[in-house]
Amino acid sequence: MFCSVHKSQQTQNHMLLAYSKFIFVLQVLIELPYVLFQAIVYGIIVYSMIGFEWNVAKVFWYLFIMYFTFLYFTYYGMMSVALTPNQHISTIVSSAFYAVWNLFSGFIVPRPTIPVWWRWYSWCNPVAWSLYGLVVSQFGDITKTIESNDGTTPSVEEFLRDYFGFKHDFLGIVAAVLVAFPLAFAFIFAMSVKMFNFQRR
Repeated sequence: MFCSVHKSQQTQNHMLLAYSKFIFVLQVLIELPYVLFQAIVYGIIVYSMIGFEWNVAKVFWYLFIMYFTFLYFTYYGMMSVALTPNQHISTIVSSAFYAVWNLFSGFIVPRPTIPVWWRWYSWCNPVAWSLYGLVVSQFGDITKTIESNDGTTPSVEEFLRDYFGFKHDFLGIVAAVLVAFPLAFAFIFAMSVKMFNFQRR
């Protein structure tokens, strides 16, 4: 009787140990359907409120970009918690990065006007890639002309290329980079959970 109970307990311990080794994978995977639902609900409401063109390709691109944007923000939050000893330091670190991401996103200061020695950070900035994808997917193929402040009448496509540095042909690369950011943040989160144990300090 004692022997069977002991073996059962050992089996449970082995199962818990195996489960604990892959808990970080489950934490990453559980976010996928939840964020997808969130992106679809948010995306449809906001897309219709903004008044974007109801085109199948443009709706798909919008939902794709919003899904991976939500995903990298979620995984970035998980990563920052895993890399820091407590939630207070994690909040401070995250807030600092959010501020810098917004500054270098290309919205406040367009990428071509950012000083060349800081432009590299714009290319490393996930928010800049989200903005790039959203603007180009919705407006990058429009050939209608607009009136500029200097009296010229460029097309919307030309204006985006000249002022923001956004090119519609770059959309595939933008999509690949937006997929890479969540993967990178999830990988760093998983490695941090596996390697760091702040309770030992």
